[in-house]
Amino acid sequence: MYNYVNDAENWQDFMYYMLGDTSLKGQFYKNTLGKGAKFTWEGSEGTGTIQTLSLKENDSIHQKMDWDDSKFKITWIFKDTLGGTKVTVKSVGEMSFSYKIYTALHGGARKIIGDLFDKSLVNLDRSLVYEINTYKIKVNGLVQKLRTPYLYQSFTSKISKVVRNSRIVFPKIIAFCEQNEIERNGKPFIIYHTYDEKSGLAKISLCIPIKEAIITSEGSDILADELESFSAIKTSLYGDYSHTKEALKKSKSYINQKVITPDSPFSHIAIFTISKSDIKKPSKWKTEFYFRVKPKKETPKIVPETENTPDSETETNPSEI
Repeated sequence: MYNYVNDAENWQDFMYYMLGDTSLKGQFYKNTLGKGAKFTWEGSEGTGTIQTLSLKENDSIHQKMDWDDSKFKITWIFKDTLGGTKVTVKSVGEMSFSYKIYTALHGGARKIIGDLFDKSLVNLDRSLVYEINTYKIKVNGLVQKLRTPYLYQSFTSKISKVVRNSRIVFPKIIAFCEQNEIERNGKPFIIYHTYDEKSGLAKISLCIPIKEAIITSEGSDILADELESFSAIKTSLYGDYSHTKEALKKSKSYINQKVITPDSPFSHIAIFTISKSDIKKPSKWKTEFYFRVKPKKETPKIVPETENTPDSETETNPSEI
């Protein structure tokens, strides 16, 4: 819940006073996560800006909102409860003269503004329950992963912050490609060199595939490398990336059941085939995971990575969560 509200790109999906304005045109700024995240809009109901001023991870988010001539300070408070998260929204500020008249004629400021936030919270809950909990995992089976030259940055990250870090680093590498006229060739991906669930840490390389292998200049913080073609067990996750742990578990179970020998200097690779940059709804995302293996001699014919050979499939929906 906290992570969803903390991302400015999601605000338009649940803020009630924006949803009803079909003419609304919004603009995101470069930073959409955490302190400084900002969203502006204009439409038939007026113009406005929301910006995050400060936050405490998994606890609270403090924002300011300018809506026409009215100015508000908004505080989101998150508290874990049995089976979920309790979200409280508080707002204080100054209303414009015209808005004071409007609220006075329609039941008062507490009722009008309270209703706006109550309906926003209902939309937030509905959006999260469906979008986050609707997913499907399919173990595609054995494929041949093709040769891939790429640019990358490597570091150790908390597993819980990998996606957030990727949203910061991927644009930097893409900008590097554009500045140096390097042709990209595919979707961003992550090489998990290590993946330690006990410590919650992973050593990762955030990568952008490119058309031809290159060598970056000495001292550059963006490096170049190449993955040679290899055999892999491929698993597809359709839905939010938060279900990665289950996708990895099913992949490893498949490998064990088929008595396939792992053969890799890294844990696995995750490719963001369809991600937030393509579509905002998490239920529509697709992530492909590859586990490098050494096939048995009697293994059936390997299919190209673009083909799916379904072996097992698990599908869930909100009613089953």
